[in-house]
Amino acid sequence: MPRDTDPRLLRAFVAVADELHFTRAAARLFVAQQALSRDVRRLEEHFGAALFVRTTRHVALTPEGERLLPYARRVLAAHEELDAVAARDERPLTVDAGAPVATGQRVLDEARRLAPELEFVARYHSGLTGAAAEILAGRLDVSFGRVAGLTPAVLAGLDHRLIRYERVAVLLPEDHRSARLPRVPLDALAGEELYAGAGNEETAEWTDYARLLFAGRGIGLVPPFPRIEGEAEFVRVVRARGWSVLASEEFVAVPGMVLRPLVDPVPLSPVSLVWRRGLRHPGLDALLDAARRKAGAGRWLERPDGSWLPEADVRVAGDGRGSAGGRRPHGPRGQNL
Repeated sequence: MPRDTDPRLLRAFVAVADELHFTRAAARLFVAQQALSRDVRRLEEHFGAALFVRTTRHVALTPEGERLLPYARRVLAAHEELDAVAARDERPLTVDAGAPVATGQRVLDEARRLAPELEFVARYHSGLTGAAAEILAGRLDVSFGRVAGLTPAVLAGLDHRLIRYERVAVLLPEDHRSARLPRVPLDALAGEELYAGAGNEETAEWTDYARLLFAGRGIGLVPPFPRIEGEAEFVRVVRARGWSVLASEEFVAVPGMVLRPLVDPVPLSPVSLVWRRGLRHPGLDALLDAARRKAGAGRWLERPDGSWLPEADVRVAGDGRGSAGGRRPHGPRGQNL
């Protein structure tokens, strides 16, 4: 029996066995199809047997390939376990939680509870667009936010997992005509302008969400304004200018203002945990476990009747809820669910 089998060749073999398609397997491994085919041929030469039957329209495992597959999976799983053990003494994981009251902070707190031996270094800079650039530059490991607002080129370098649908709210001055309402219908904001970070390139995904939500409803955006740094400055500027603010249900308290959920429809903002593609770190494992636990306990991934998501967010999430007949289109850029 041949020895010292290269794990890379086994990964190529398992990917093709899973996909039964060389092009899809190459995309999954982020390699050229020619390189993938070469690795499969090398593995076949290594074992002295054909592992796949190939035609122009069909790929299937040979009996030899069927026998090898479970062993290959076990070998790769063992390699992953070894990597995890070796990573136990890695550097601290840097995490952008967004804000001390945000979903990211809740997940981070749970991860620290689950893995007290690990070090997580938190920072608080709102905006996934800016955080994604930091992740790709290697200056940040993990962040949270709306991935559908990122460009395809940026997304190609990231992995992400949807962890929550946050309900969207509006932050209103206390003397606003709708401030006395427990919930504010979107139509009640027609003719107004809301602040949604326009002018701050680091929060471009949130400004994009606001444009999609407001389209066709007579609601405008506050014109671009210089980036506001820090919670205290945000509070000062918003109160001084008398702005209403598009926000989420998890938001900082602002004196003299009230936070009200939006309804008719109920806008949802998808929050994903986002990290650099290929990152292996026990802290990331802890965050993913924490997010799964919090989502289950808090029913974070349930979407209420009458909720709304932009079409781009539905596509990114895979839209696994219900049948197509259960969704009612709402305009060209969003869906009522």
